[in-house]
Amino acid sequence: CRDSNGEMHEFDSQWKTADCLECSCSTDGISCCSIFATPTSYDKEKCVSIFNKETCAYEVVEKDDHSKVCPVYEWVG
Repeated sequence: CRDSNGEMHEFDSQWKTADCLECSCSTDGISCCSIFATPTSYDKEKCVSIFNKETCAYEVVEKDDHSKVCPVYEWVG
């Protein structure tokens, strides 16, 4: 299988992309899905969600003070 970056992958192989997708190669082709959940229910007036590519996770923090974590009531993914 050839991925979107032009790299070749063997059949029955799996890998994680820089965009936090987990991909696999089979005789049917390449299949990829996200490996992170997205916060959908939190105080959007007071807080902001920030995606960390190194951990492949969202952090929801106060807009005025990123050291303070906000509660998240629902995640999708």
